[in-house]
Amino acid sequence: MTALEELLHSYREAAQSEREKGTYFEELIRTYFRYEATYADYYSDVWLYSDWAEEQGIDKRDTGIDLVAKTRGTNEYHAIQCKFYAEDYKVQKKDIDSFFTASGQKPFTHRIIITTTNNWSEHAEDALINQQPPINKIDLHDLENSQIDWEKYQPDKTPILKEKKTLFPHQKIALDEVTTRLKTADRGKLLMACGTGKTFTSLKIAEKMAGKGKHVLFLVPSLSLLSQTLTEWTQESSTPLHSFAVCSDSEVGKKRKKDDDSVQTFAHELRYPATTEAKRLAEEMTKRHDEQHMSVVFSTYHSINVISEAQHKYKLADFDLIICDEAHRTTGATFGDESESNFVKVHDANFIHSAKRIYMTATPRIYADFAKASAEKDNVALCSMDDESLYGKVLYLISFSEAVKRGLLVDYKVIVLTVDEEHISSRLQSLLKDENNQLRVDDAAKIIGCWKALSKQDHDEGLSDDSAPMRRAVAFCQVIEANLGAKTHKVSSKNIANMFQAVVDAYQDQEEDHNTLHCEAEHVDGSMNASQKEEKLDWLKAEPAEDTCRILSNVRCLSEGVDVPALDAVLFLTPRNSQVDVVQSVGRVMRNAPNKKRG
Repeated sequence: MTALEELLHSYREAAQSEREKGTYFEELIRTYFRYEATYADYYSDVWLYSDWAEEQGIDKRDTGIDLVAKTRGTNEYHAIQCKFYAEDYKVQKKDIDSFFTASGQKPFTHRIIITTTNNWSEHAEDALINQQPPINKIDLHDLENSQIDWEKYQPDKTPILKEKKTLFPHQKIALDEVTTRLKTADRGKLLMACGTGKTFTSLKIAEKMAGKGKHVLFLVPSLSLLSQTLTEWTQESSTPLHSFAVCSDSEVGKKRKKDDDSVQTFAHELRYPATTEAKRLAEEMTKRHDEQHMSVVFSTYHSINVISEAQHKYKLADFDLIICDEAHRTTGATFGDESESNFVKVHDANFIHSAKRIYMTATPRIYADFAKASAEKDNVALCSMDDESLYGKVLYLISFSEAVKRGLLVDYKVIVLTVDEEHISSRLQSLLKDENNQLRVDDAAKIIGCWKALSKQDHDEGLSDDSAPMRRAVAFCQVIEANLGAKTHKVSSKNIANMFQAVVDAYQDQEEDHNTLHCEAEHVDGSMNASQKEEKLDWLKAEPAEDTCRILSNVRCLSEGVDVPALDAVLFLTPRNSQVDVVQSVGRVMRNAPNKKRG
């Protein structure tokens, strides 16, 4: 159990009634809102509902609202419900209906539901979409990632916060070089290998270059990365921040598609309220901005029109600094397609006003001469990261190889698998003939090859100093579900996860094999909500049993923004066409972890 889980368990044990248990949790959440940096700045007051209702002179009986918070600067009221459930409980729509009714009227302009579980039914999840007033949810995973040290938490005492990070030597060099070189330039590139701390380094650059009383824009390709960055910056900053989150309408009012495996986090899953309106952003920033805080707008590239409109139509102040994360996404051709062009609009100093721009990535995308010539011929604008008029010069570079030399990352090794399908077929006949089994012989061959590679069996060359079996892996497949009627067979992530150990067991039954590595496999895809995805990642990060390897299978939703330092391997079960995707994926296994020698 984690420290927070133990704390919640102690509440369950001590409470003499459901009401008493709920009171314990409400007080804990009130402390969370008052001391977690994100909310400590956002809310000036947080009351128990009964105390607030008494102040307002209204009925203070329980209506489903547990806490009320008042926003700093704008003086709006937010209704909060605290749901203390068993960790494996699945929230149902009926559990939140009374809160919807009680909080769906004035004076409340926003609502938050906090639960001690990560599991929501589809109907409950769908009910959060397009609500007015809007709703955010905070789950157990979010509470676990608080800067409050739950291990040292004591009720009725000021909570102890976790220690903040400090810069590593290479990050100090990056800070000095970027700030020095941008004194005489208005834009430039910060190129840092995956796992070397780009996000934290960029925070320290912003604090030094902008700082108190200044305005910063941080752009990311997805709401998932927005949430991660906003959390890290607010928790790790030395300069007090006023944070603002911006997303587009397309990221608010839609449901997940079962066959979509893109990285998806929707606005209601953000821990922090986000706006889609330019006018509201400008008004809120004007009211909250002061000389003691650095005002930071965290936005997706999809929402860049909101930022531009806020500046041009509603007089939002010019930015002192823009940081473009995953800047390789701002390259490419500009056609008539609106969503694609949103990624390249940031280059235009007239579209978004800012004194300085930093383009940050581990994988700069540069187009070959023939691609540039072809684009010019077709009268298509092509953004390539070697174009200094758009991206500026390199301000600081630490490559993967340099990071390995400095011990910041571990080296990696590529294992190319060759498995005899006839040999596999003869060993797994009964399993492959099972009418309930959708695996093909080539899938089974890939599973056996991966199992042998993970166990480091038959791969003695170059691994003699690192012979222990691997313990954590991410597998990339072609499709989520198998399509039985399709002309071309595609490797299904769900099939691989469901059948991995069964195939290994069947193979071992037919072989005199001394390899005892057991594999546990799970599947994750874009149809899962953000908390479910984080729960799968937490499962992968957790310590496996002895002689066990955990494998998390997906199509592409783990390609970006995933941090599992102890990851040992990436398994490509089908060819990957994108060089950037491959480098990003390989970067996942190069992160340092105790006793890790290579990925």
